[in-house]
Amino acid sequence: MTIRVIGAGFGRNGTLSLKLALEQLGFDKCYHMMEVFQHPDHVRIWRDAAAGRPVDWDALFEGYQSSCDWPSCTFWQEQMAHYPDARVILSERDPERWYQSVMSTIYPGSLAQRASDDPANQAWAAMAFELVWDGTFHGRIEDKDYAIATYLAHNQKVKDTVPADRLLVYQASEGWQPLCAFLGCEVPATPYPQVNTTEEFQGRVHDAQAQQQQ
Repeated sequence: MTIRVIGAGFGRNGTLSLKLALEQLGFDKCYHMMEVFQHPDHVRIWRDAAAGRPVDWDALFEGYQSSCDWPSCTFWQEQMAHYPDARVILSERDPERWYQSVMSTIYPGSLAQRASDDPANQAWAAMAFELVWDGTFHGRIEDKDYAIATYLAHNQKVKDTVPADRLLVYQASEGWQPLCAFLGCEVPATPYPQVNTTEEFQGRVHDAQAQQQQ
């Protein structure tokens, strides 16, 4: 098994919906941040990657046929080089809405994990900061203009780098049609997945906090 589809778009661009869509189309499993929570031993691997140490991509992605979201999207170029036949999907959205979503969900979540007394949570937060908040946004995610400029520069680099016949620039609102046409799949009869909205994310955080207080 090998990676056949590489998601190059930052998190909070409908990446969990994309994960579910790719798995429904047969590109399963899809590696997403959710996988890191299920495999805490992967945290060390991603921290090694953030530090520039070699990664055994085949071992990390054993059992997966696609990838998207952080931390994987940070290394879209490395994956392209390692999986030369893979196609690339750049998920994007309105940058203002993207930033608002990040600042309402995953960034405060990372801060909370870093302040946790649980060593596993602290390790996960260290990974998130090393790869994303410090590694990608250079400690300036709270600077809205800088964060959006970084987001747009990333998207443009993907567009400039990936050959046109290997790249799909995609928004979740477009649904199945462009995704299936790009991947050569039949359009499913079921609606395109729409999950992990800001409200759903915040609801899960609230429920988790309530359980911890019981």
